[in-house]
Amino acid sequence: MMDMRDDLAACTLCRDRFAQTVTAHAPRPVVWFAPGARILIAGQAPGMKVHKSGRPFTDPSGDRLRDWLSVDEDTFYDKSRIAILPMAFCFPGYNAKGSDLPPPPVCARTWRDKAMAMLPDVKLTLVIGSYAMKYHIGKVASVTQAVQDWRNYGENMFVLPHPSWRNTGWIRKNPWFEGDVLPRLRARVAEVLA
Repeated sequence: MMDMRDDLAACTLCRDRFAQTVTAHAPRPVVWFAPGARILIAGQAPGMKVHKSGRPFTDPSGDRLRDWLSVDEDTFYDKSRIAILPMAFCFPGYNAKGSDLPPPPVCARTWRDKAMAMLPDVKLTLVIGSYAMKYHIGKVASVTQAVQDWRNYGENMFVLPHPSWRNTGWIRKNPWFEGDVLPRLRARVAEVLA
């Protein structure tokens, strides 16, 4: 198993692409995983706050996600226990309307398989957001349907909505998520980390 984390951290493949965004920022890959991790959080891409901090989920989404998993910050940020591999390791930038741009596919094509090869001990994968869903489970009718089908993925995968504040309405409209999915998710996270 080759350790490619330093190469990934130095990646500038999207330099020209990011320079053309509204944010006109330079690449800053957020590399947050280590061999031995037993949980994989497969997300979309870092946001602006993460781009600035260099640490994943350093925002209200992270607070909500840690609550969903029932883990403290020390556990969550222990790279040897929880690996965070988004579909793009850099913040993709904003479009003219101020919305996040999608993760550039070149990032996953270049780095994802190499990163996954460093994580042979993963026992639980948490798939967050539509881009990660397409990669890990294939085409889905909707995020709601993919999350609702949680029992179909077995005990080693959970599909989750993004923990963003933007999904607060979705969570309220789908009480089964907090009532059925989260208790089983928390129990499985505890089992895997024990």
